[in-house]
Amino acid sequence: MPNCSAQNPITYTHLYVFCAILVLAAFLIDTPAEVFDGFILILLSPSNLITDYIAIAGLGATLLNSGLIGIASILLLHLNRVQKNGAAIAGILTVCGFAFFGKTIYNSFPITLGAYFYSLVKKVPFKEVAVTSLFATALGPLISMLSFGMNLDIWKGVLSGFISGILIGFIVTPLSNSFYNFHQGFNLYNTGFTTGIIGMFAIGVLRMFNLQVNTVSIISSGNNYLLSVLLLLLFATFLFIGLYYNNWSFKNYLKLMRYSGRLRTDFVENCGYGISLINMAIMGFISWLYILLVGAQINGPSIGALLTIMGFSAFGKHPLNTIPVFFGAFAASMINVHSLKDTISVIAVLFASTLAPIAGRFGIIAGIIAGFVHVSMAFNIAYLHGGINLYNNGFSGGFVAAILLPIFLFVSEKFNFKKGLRDN
Repeated sequence: MPNCSAQNPITYTHLYVFCAILVLAAFLIDTPAEVFDGFILILLSPSNLITDYIAIAGLGATLLNSGLIGIASILLLHLNRVQKNGAAIAGILTVCGFAFFGKTIYNSFPITLGAYFYSLVKKVPFKEVAVTSLFATALGPLISMLSFGMNLDIWKGVLSGFISGILIGFIVTPLSNSFYNFHQGFNLYNTGFTTGIIGMFAIGVLRMFNLQVNTVSIISSGNNYLLSVLLLLLFATFLFIGLYYNNWSFKNYLKLMRYSGRLRTDFVENCGYGISLINMAIMGFISWLYILLVGAQINGPSIGALLTIMGFSAFGKHPLNTIPVFFGAFAASMINVHSLKDTISVIAVLFASTLAPIAGRFGIIAGIIAGFVHVSMAFNIAYLHGGINLYNNGFSGGFVAAILLPIFLFVSEKFNFKKGLRDN
């Protein structure tokens, strides 16, 4: 196992500042009235995939939603003294990213409450399940859909939404621990696979009573310049802070990239906070560059994908194990019915990086194959959960990893292929 031998203190301060800047930017971009009116629209939206909050409520309101839910998430971890590591960073940035298209404080709270009840029943400290509770908010659209999208009386909708959210939060931790064995840690979005299974059952129950929930496509456009400026400032800030903590060097970056990235590879714990921030900045820039090179729009879903990649760049992703998967997903996107520019294609390619550990463990060719197969699966699996599982690509990635893993293990053992990067 590579050892970076780096010790940097991690702090939530930078993430607090990041979220505060999102809130401030909201009021610089739009008027207070526009921001608050849009924020109400976001809270009342059914929010199933793909609902771009920028399209329905405006950029200012969307930034406010992301900033507030990010601050709430950091406070949750901070006040419960959750260990400050790569998993925590991944959880916070994933929540901030999906607050651009699906997550709100309203539809996230019941799930977190359910996880708290689980910790009470299990008699374990809440801090042991807090990060999982952040990821579990992938099923937030189910709460919003029941509350506001089923034409139920408001009190019936809110009550059914809250009860469903609490139940989800209660069961997601034991299920995610169990489902890890399904893909052996080669799908980084393990909770996304878990919430996909839960969502599939939930939608099955609703459809049994002829309550239809289907995916939508509400997408914004025309914000590339402004959003690019904000993103480049974010990358530059993370890079600057990372270099500061890493003694103004890229020391240990090659060692970091020797990890396969298999769940739970924590770059912060293994290599240090500084080099992890540098990796996050680089991965964010690569993702942003891909969006522009294919001529796509930067919108809520693509920002969500980008921030998620940055978060998991503290917890498993780096250029060497991600780019092969990107390449395979890109190849698949070139030959299917969707344009490379379509948002659904862009996020399928970016989120395919959930399979980065396959490239890390089995090499470039395996990564390309995984990315290619992932896109074909991701485009066709959303029907099973009706768009209420925001981590559709995590759901897809679990199946792809489970299918390909035994094949790659057989081939590597049969033909004595050299392994790729090292496991954690």
